Amino acid sequence: MQVPSSYLPDLFAWRHDRGAPERPYDLGLLMASLILMAIGFVMVTSASMPVAERLFDNPFHFSIRHAIYLIIASMAALVALMIPMSWWQKTNAYLLFFAIGLLIMVLLVGRTVNGSTRWLAIGPITIQAAEPAKLFFFCYLAGYMVRRYGEVTENLKGFIKPLIVFFVLALLLLAQPDLGTVIVMFATTVGLLFLAGAKLWQFFGLAFTGIAAVASLILVEEYRMRRVTAFLDPWADPFGAGYQLTQSLMAWGRGNLSGEGLGNSLQKLEFLPEAHTDFIMSIVAEELGLLGVLLILGLLLFIVVKSLKLGSKALQMEKPYEGFMAYSIGIWISFQTAVNVGASSGVLPTKGLTLPLVSAGGSSLIIMAVAIAILLRIDFELKTGKLQAMSKVKTAKKTKKVARTKSRQERVNDG
Repeated sequence: MQVPSSYLPDLFAWRHDRGAPERPYDLGLLMASLILMAIGFVMVTSASMPVAERLFDNPFHFSIRHAIYLIIASMAALVALMIPMSWWQKTNAYLLFFAIGLLIMVLLVGRTVNGSTRWLAIGPITIQAAEPAKLFFFCYLAGYMVRRYGEVTENLKGFIKPLIVFFVLALLLLAQPDLGTVIVMFATTVGLLFLAGAKLWQFFGLAFTGIAAVASLILVEEYRMRRVTAFLDPWADPFGAGYQLTQSLMAWGRGNLSGEGLGNSLQKLEFLPEAHTDFIMSIVAEELGLLGVLLILGLLLFIVVKSLKLGSKALQMEKPYEGFMAYSIGIWISFQTAVNVGASSGVLPTKGLTLPLVSAGGSSLIIMAVAIAILLRIDFELKTGKLQAMSKVKTAKKTKKVARTKSRQERVNDG
C-alpha cells in the first residue's frame, strides 16, 4: 500500500482512537533495539581496549569506530523508515541483482583478511557484501512468495525456483568462503517456506538435503573439519585448533551469575581472539554473568516475537509482502543469534557471525538497523491502514445517517 505523504510527518506523533492514545510505531520494538545497541557499544568498548592499545596505541580506536557506525546505522534506519513497503516490493528483483553484483565484485576486487575475501574497500570504509546480500535476498524471497504463492504451496516447481536463486548466492558466498552466511540464509529460506504453507514432505526433504550439503562442505575443507573436531573436544588441543573455543569457555565459566564486573574480563587481554566481534557474548558472560547474557537474549527474543506477530498481523490484514518480510527478518535474527551464541558457548562449531545489534562490525550493524526500521515501517503502515479503514467506515456510516435524515425530512415535507 502506498502511504500518503501526509502521514509521514506524523510518524513519531501520538494518535487517539476512541480516547486511548496509540503511537503509530512500536515503542517496545524501538526501545529493545536501542538498548541492544547501547549495550553493544559498552561491551565493544570494554572488549576491544587491550587489542586497540597494542595495534593502534589508542585503547578507544574500535570504540570510536563503532560509535561512527552507530551514527551511520541510525541515519540508514531513518531513511529506511521513510521508504514505503510498496517500494521494497516493486524493486525486490533489482535488489537481488544488486546483491549478486556485490558478491561478484568481492571475488574480483575484494579485500582478503585471514584467508577470506569478504570485504569491499571504498576509501576508508569497508563493506561486507554478505550483509546487504542477506537482506536483499529476503526482500526478493518475500516478493516471490506473493507472486507465486499458489505454486509454492501446490507444486514442486514453484517450491524449487527460489532455491535455485539461493543456490547461486550460496556458490558466490562459498567462494569467499562464508559458510556461516549460507547457513543463515538457508535456514531463513526453509523457515519462510514452511510458514508460507509448503507441504511437510517438501520441508523435511529440503531440511535433510541442506544438512547433507553442509556436512559435505565440511568434509571437503580441512579447516572446517578442524573446527568440528575442535568443537567436539576442544581440550584435546587447547593451544591449537581448540584454542579459541577453550578461551571462550573459560570466559563463560568465570562469569557465574553476576559476572566479574564491567571491565574486569581477563580473556579480553588478548587471550580470546575476536573478543569484540564474533565472541562478544563470551565477554558479556564473563563481565556481566548469566544475568547479562539473559538480558541480551531476552531483548533479542522480544524482537523476534514482535517480528513474527507483526508478520501474522500483516497476513490477516491481507498484506502478504509485509507479512513474509516480517517473518523473514524474525527468523534471520533468531537463527543468527543462535549460531553466534552457540559457537561462543561450545554448543555449535565456530562460525564467523556477529551478534545482531551488539557485535562490532559496521556492515552487520547498519543492515540490522535497516531491518529493524523495516519492521517499524510495516507496523506503521498497518496502523495507518487500519485508521484509514476505520475512517472510511465512519464516513460511510455518517453518509448513511445523513441520507436517512434527508429521506425522513422529504417525507415530512411531502406529507
